[in-house]
Amino acid sequence: MEEPAIREFEMSLSDGPSDDDDEFPSTLPTDGSHSGSIRKGCDPLAQTQRSKLQHRRARINQQINKEMRMRTGAENLFRATTNNKVKETVALELSFVNSNLQLLKEELEELNSSMDVYQTDSEAVNVPMIPLGLKETKEVDVTVAIKDFICEHYGEDSFLYDKEIKELMELRQAMRTPSRNQSGLELLMEYYNQLYYLDQRFFSAQKNLGVHFHWYDSLTGVPSCQRALAFEKGSVLFNIGALYTQIGARQDRSATAGIDRAIDAFQRAAGAFNYLKENFSNAPSLDMSSPSLCMLVRLMLAQVQECVFERITLTTQDTHFTSQLRLAQEAARVSDVYLLVQQTMTQPLMKDYVPFSWVSMVQVKSEHFRALSHYYAAVALCDHMLLAGGEEEEEEAEKAFLQCHASVPAGPQLSQVLQDPEKRRKLGKAHLRRAVIRHEEAMRVHSLCKILRKMDILQDVLSVTHKRSLDKYSELDREDDFDEIAEAPEIQSHTHQKPDVIPPNFSIVKVTDIFQRLGPLSVFCARARWGPMRVICLNKREGGLGLTLRGDSPVLVAGVVPGGWAEEAGLREGDYIVAVDGKDCKWAKHGEVVHMLKSCSDRGVEISVVTLHSHDTQQVERRAVMLSLCSDKENTRHRLLSGAKGQSSASLLNWNRKKKREGSTITKRLGSAFSLSFGSIRDTEAMY
Repeated sequence: MEEPAIREFEMSLSDGPSDDDDEFPSTLPTDGSHSGSIRKGCDPLAQTQRSKLQHRRARINQQINKEMRMRTGAENLFRATTNNKVKETVALELSFVNSNLQLLKEELEELNSSMDVYQTDSEAVNVPMIPLGLKETKEVDVTVAIKDFICEHYGEDSFLYDKEIKELMELRQAMRTPSRNQSGLELLMEYYNQLYYLDQRFFSAQKNLGVHFHWYDSLTGVPSCQRALAFEKGSVLFNIGALYTQIGARQDRSATAGIDRAIDAFQRAAGAFNYLKENFSNAPSLDMSSPSLCMLVRLMLAQVQECVFERITLTTQDTHFTSQLRLAQEAARVSDVYLLVQQTMTQPLMKDYVPFSWVSMVQVKSEHFRALSHYYAAVALCDHMLLAGGEEEEEEAEKAFLQCHASVPAGPQLSQVLQDPEKRRKLGKAHLRRAVIRHEEAMRVHSLCKILRKMDILQDVLSVTHKRSLDKYSELDREDDFDEIAEAPEIQSHTHQKPDVIPPNFSIVKVTDIFQRLGPLSVFCARARWGPMRVICLNKREGGLGLTLRGDSPVLVAGVVPGGWAEEAGLREGDYIVAVDGKDCKWAKHGEVVHMLKSCSDRGVEISVVTLHSHDTQQVERRAVMLSLCSDKENTRHRLLSGAKGQSSASLLNWNRKKKREGSTITKRLGSAFSLSFGSIRDTEAMY
């Protein structure tokens, strides 16, 4: 049984972006024209390493889906039958299916752990980053559903919109294979922005479009299916974050420019996952659940912190005592954030979900950077003596030395340690001892994971740093050094650059509503209700047509003269003019409609009108009324989308909106139509 609509994947707008965030898709043309998307996906037949990996993921996802359907059927049969022989046969079949599922999930986990595919091709030796694979989706054919909705709701010939439907289908197909660069991100954002218009045009609370969206879990391959468009939006937003992780992992971090690009990508990935976590609820798949997204946000910020450490390592040219202590604290900071990620990954819900290779990699990094913190502290103590005769320098060194340690080292006072080379050597040796122990623990954890053992670059990094600490320890060790080595205190973590969570900026990709030929969205949307289109025949007589027009796109009949020709023909206050003599004028300006009315022949003119009913939602009424108050449609629409100050401006993600709108005080009801009192008119209106 399908879940009720209230439990479907949805978004809460209470914590959306502020009114100052320009995060709404733009409607560029005003005449109903549409040029189509210029962004395309990758060639699905291209045999790159990444495409091969995605193809294998898609194949495994399909096999998992097939096995799960077989298991569901077998379980239903097992519960339904009373024949013991049949039960034994079904139980045996279930054991085979469960075994196949376990093998497929292990194969998928190995693919998810293929971090080397997404790394840079540079020869520089850097610790690999953890990227995230894209969510896979099935093809969805919305042709029949949209055509039926256009016929039933908008009352138009659906075959006139074959081009728009084809363009939407091509855009969705393209976004399944985005390129791993800015163009791929823009493609995903373009489709994401188009979903706003699709939601407004074809998804209403009264009637479901009946389209099912199928997406696979990014890590387990378990399929999920929902009719809520929010599920489609959330999955695309998840892929935006995942693509940012791949872009960040591929950067060459041997130079500061590459490190800065990696930092930006990982921060934006964290922003996408955090935006998803804060605005969505009732996730049907575990990868988009709150605990999983929290883990991903922390993982991305930890990788940002690691990049910050790498940049400081590259840019620290001097070998001063305080500079080395700063490196020690930065390394300790990286270790701490990875330890937090490890704790998040081992929570009950995440423990059996996150790939073992991810948990192992995070633990290896936590131990590795903790070892580096002790190494740089030892280097500061043993290799960089204080300059003589500087009291200020001594005070600064003592302060930095005290702040560097989480606790005061046992033994002599700090000033004595810093001034005595032998005491410095012994404390430095104690730090190196802890560094070697941490390096060995990192190598032990690394050896326990089969997938990490295949990563040569990680093995090289761990081996080089371990050997460096051992060599330094041997250099400080002496044959007559029989004193017991004191336990070195832990390094106090500190960073000079905290990571930022950068939310997605949807306004960077300007899109045009594919179905804008249906008319201005403020009136012609799925939530609006109007009567059937009426054709009014007006004859040209003395005294004019007897009607008052206001606004544009579409033009509103603001009033009719009692006893005039317009009233006799059946025109009513509140009607919207959608065509004149068969020519569509939903997007026409006020002056254009007036010109068409005045240019009519002696036989008169035929006006097609629709009446917006009064029982529509307050949102539709408010937007339609506000539209009629302004002659500049584009400025009006921007104001409507942005919202009044103090309201959420997240109407781009307008699904399951919480209706907390104040009632409009400027509307009045006239039978089955609504209009404005003439006393509230702001722009010019004219009688014809």
